[in-house]
Amino acid sequence: MKNYIMPSYKLTYFNMRGRAEIIRYIFAYLDIKYDDHRIEHVDWPEIKPTLPFSKIPILEVDGVYLHQSLAIARYLTKNTDLAGKTELEQCQVDAVVDTLDDFMARFPWAEKKQDVKEQMFNELLTCDAPHLLQYLDTYLGEKEWFIGNSVTWADFYWEICSTTLLVFRPDLLDVHPRLVTLRKKVQAIPAIADWIQRRPLTRL
Repeated sequence: MKNYIMPSYKLTYFNMRGRAEIIRYIFAYLDIKYDDHRIEHVDWPEIKPTLPFSKIPILEVDGVYLHQSLAIARYLTKNTDLAGKTELEQCQVDAVVDTLDDFMARFPWAEKKQDVKEQMFNELLTCDAPHLLQYLDTYLGEKEWFIGNSVTWADFYWEICSTTLLVFRPDLLDVHPRLVTLRKKVQAIPAIADWIQRRPLTRL
């Protein structure tokens, strides 16, 4: 049997949590070494045309470019318990992740007009977020984790997305203590706690 050689990983994204943070959490939890390559926004116009689909994050795996953060997350968690322990659980994990991502994608992150951006953020956080949070709260119920009896990357994605939402609405989870507890459980996982403590401090 040949010796297994760990692939070489290089993650390219802006110096922020954003869409790359789920990938960083997975690397941290699975104790996989990688190059966390952070670019400045000023350099983006020059780098953008050189990338597949002109999007980041990009993960280079032994020179092969992978794009789309959630596709990368699924690739990295495949055949690990983070993905769910059964095919049924894996579908449930994907569904929670996609539910969260659908909501996060509705925010006008790139809107240049500040007044328009603030109005749309306010509407989503005031009118739409409470419904999503109630659905998530009901789905979690009295369970320890969203799916199954151990942590999955759906729990990671909840902690990451909610951390960003709390920047804009600090009282967002005041009426959802179970969802707050889940956040704290993710943050208390030693590998995740270590990453949160040493990662670059950024607003988003």
